[in-house]
Amino acid sequence: MKKQKFIKLFLLAILIIPIISACSSQTAPYKSKEKLGPQINYTITGIDAGAGVMASTQTALKDYGLEKNNWQLQPSSTSAMTSTLDKAYKNKQPIVITGWQPHWMFKKYKLKFLKDPKNVYGKAEHISTVVRKGLKKDKPEAYTILDRFHWTPSQMSDVMLKVNGGMDPDKAAKQWIKNNPKLVQQWTKGVKKVHGQSLKITYVAWDSEIASTNVIAQVLRDQGYKVTIQAMEMQPVWASISTKAADATVSAWLPKTSAKFYSDYKGKFEDLGANLEGAKVGLAVPKYMTNINSINDLKINNSLKIGRNSNFFCFK
Repeated sequence: MKKQKFIKLFLLAILIIPIISACSSQTAPYKSKEKLGPQINYTITGIDAGAGVMASTQTALKDYGLEKNNWQLQPSSTSAMTSTLDKAYKNKQPIVITGWQPHWMFKKYKLKFLKDPKNVYGKAEHISTVVRKGLKKDKPEAYTILDRFHWTPSQMSDVMLKVNGGMDPDKAAKQWIKNNPKLVQQWTKGVKKVHGQSLKITYVAWDSEIASTNVIAQVLRDQGYKVTIQAMEMQPVWASISTKAADATVSAWLPKTSAKFYSDYKGKFEDLGANLEGAKVGLAVPKYMTNINSINDLKINNSLKIGRNSNFFCFK
C-alpha cells in the first residue's frame, strides 16, 4: 500500500511540475528575445464579454490568424483587467489587454496601442450624447445642456483617476465641476433653472462613462433637476432611450463600438453629436514591450502550449 501511494505521488509530481513551470513563466519579467505567446499562455486579457471591444477582438483573432496559433481572449471585468495590468506593470511582466482611451490607465501607466493594419477596430471614435425623442419639447433646459456638453479625454481622465484612487464618483464629479467653472458655464449659460423635474440618465458602467455620467448628472442637479443614473449593459442603454424609459445617455461610442445598436434603434432616438472626440479602442501593451508594436507581432509565436485552460491550474 505504501509503495502504491508513493508511485501515485510520484506520478502526480511529474504532472504538476511542468504546469507550475509554465505558470511561473507567466509571472517572470518580459523577455524581448523570447516568443511572447508562451510567456503569457497565448492569452489576451479582456473585459466584460458583451463589450464592443471584446467582439472586435474575437474578429481580430480570426482575421489575423491568431486562433490558428492558439491565441485566446479571456473575458473578465474592467476592474479585474486593470488589476491584472497593475500587477504585470509593477513587475515589468508581459501582458496584452483590450484597451480603450480615454481611460485613466493611459495616464497611470505607459501603454501603447498595437497597430491594426487590417483596421479591425476601426479608426478613432467619438462618444456621443443620445437622448429620447421629445426631450427638447418636454425638458428644453436639460436638452440644451446635454447638447452643449463637450470635454476632452484629458479632462475626463482627471475624474477617472480620482475615482480609481478611491474617491466616490459623485464627489469626484463635484470636485471637477468646482475646478472647471468656465467650461461648465459654457454648458449652462443662459439656461433657466428648474425646480425638481425628474431626469433619468443610463450608462454603461465603464470607468469613462462613470466619469462623464456623474459629471453631467451633477451639472443638471445644480440646474434644479432631480437626476437618477442607472448602469446597464450596452444594449439595454440603447433600448432605454429608444423606448423613452430613460431620457439620455452620454456613453454612446461611435461609429464602431455601438454600431449595431445605432442601426437597430435608428429613428427611435436623437443623436446630439459628440461630447468627446479622439476615443480609441484596440489591443494595448506596456511600452517596455518594445518589440511588440503590431497585432501581427503576436502571430509569430508558434510554440506549443499546455492547453487553452492551463491558467486554471496556476497558483496566483
